[in-house]
Amino acid sequence: MNERDIRPAAGGDRISPFAPLAADLQRLTVRGRRRRLERPAGLDFTSNDYLAFAGSTELREAAVEALSRQVPVGAGGSRALRGNHPEHEAVEAAAARYFGCESALYFVSGYAANLTLFATAPQGRDLVVHDERIHASVHDGLRRGRADFIAARHNDAQSIDDEITRWRNSGGQGRIWIAVESLYSMDGDAPDLAELAALAQRREAILVIDEAHATGVLGPGGRGRAAFLEGRDNIVTVHTCGKALGTAGAFVCGPSVLNDYLVNRGRPFIYGTAPPPLIAAVTRAALALCERSDARRQRLQGLVELATRSLAHHCGLPGSGSHILPIIIGADVKAIDLAAALQMQGFDVRAIRPPTVPVGTARLRVALTLNVGEAAIESLFYALGREMAQTSP
Repeated sequence: MNERDIRPAAGGDRISPFAPLAADLQRLTVRGRRRRLERPAGLDFTSNDYLAFAGSTELREAAVEALSRQVPVGAGGSRALRGNHPEHEAVEAAAARYFGCESALYFVSGYAANLTLFATAPQGRDLVVHDERIHASVHDGLRRGRADFIAARHNDAQSIDDEITRWRNSGGQGRIWIAVESLYSMDGDAPDLAELAALAQRREAILVIDEAHATGVLGPGGRGRAAFLEGRDNIVTVHTCGKALGTAGAFVCGPSVLNDYLVNRGRPFIYGTAPPPLIAAVTRAALALCERSDARRQRLQGLVELATRSLAHHCGLPGSGSHILPIIIGADVKAIDLAAALQMQGFDVRAIRPPTVPVGTARLRVALTLNVGEAAIESLFYALGREMAQTSP
């Protein structure tokens, strides 16, 4: 650094050391991609609180009960040091029983779980083939890991198999890992898990299934779409607690040797402060509540069916078949304007833009939860159809 680099600009105005960041933010603004934090307002068509657990009486009472037992709010350190609390071990045991796996390891978030898993478990000679639309946390973990990785076409088992063949033919000798979501967070669609499990068996691969948006909602007792695969020695699932379960954290579920390895080699787990024991206690209550919530799941499915009909009637668009409904708009600014128009009418709908979704596919992501009722859903799609008609060329 020379003297010129630290001198004030001409006229006495000092150039901010964060000027490059401000310039990048301005570019995002011009392109319609700048994010701003907004408080919740209006009817909830945005959150992942699918079963309305987050504000439920049951989980509030579970928190009060845990506090009455002197369960601490904070862990005070990593689990490798003094932060390992009996509530962490209790919720892991409960999760293993509930999901039907050999072992469950509790992380502070779904992001941390995926980051740790993919940065740590695949070895240097391995290959990870992942769906092109998989969570960003998986991408970030792979970039920090040692294995080769490559994207396959969305929901295309043949594309995954083709990538494995190419890698083997080029001399690849290590273990194959296949990474998918059981329900995609921005598209609301799903892969054929039985087909992928058969592919993994044939290729002697490990299949990792991120159940984030299926946990609590789909499968028997809300155990996820991969419930029929849990317990197999080549199946790993990630179950997020901050969505339908209404709390926070996530479980990596699979063979004990895998989770023991993550405890010993997973840097985010080793060096990060443990999840709050209070939240672990409430999450254990959420698992029990989820198991007995078939009526809630049935009500949510009823809302999905209603929304599908209403979306077709008012907007002429197909549904996704799930509780996540993407309304593809295309242009970033147009999606933002539509979301703003709906927000002005009392509907909390947000625009999703690149890089979260592919360029040219900016969308409204409508999430169905038990926080709204049938009348609100009908009103939303009536308003959306009217707004779309007004903005059509």
